[in-house]
Amino acid sequence: MDTGTALSALRALGHESRLAAFRQLVQAGPDGLSVGELREHLALPPATLSAHLNVLRAAGLVDDEREGRVIRVRADYARMNALLAYLTENCCAGTAECGLASACTPRTPGAKR
Repeated sequence: MDTGTALSALRALGHESRLAAFRQLVQAGPDGLSVGELREHLALPPATLSAHLNVLRAAGLVDDEREGRVIRVRADYARMNALLAYLTENCCAGTAECGLASACTPRTPGAKR
């Protein structure tokens, strides 16, 4: 990940509602949530949530897919892991003693919890 991409992602996450939305989508796993489900979790007006999702989408942190009349939104785990790797690549001067957690590997879409 380059610095510009990292800055774009960090700017997108630098708002309380967008950070909450992204964290909710990460928690939901690879199946994601419908926009309506996400709105219920966050208690945001539809237009406000749409604007926040547009910012997250532009930063590459989420993607969406139309399923009939429903739009399903998912966190982009690869982009999230790349951002974490970028932020921690020189942690503890690159020594193995750091003990950083491994990258997030979500379950397969549709798999039972």
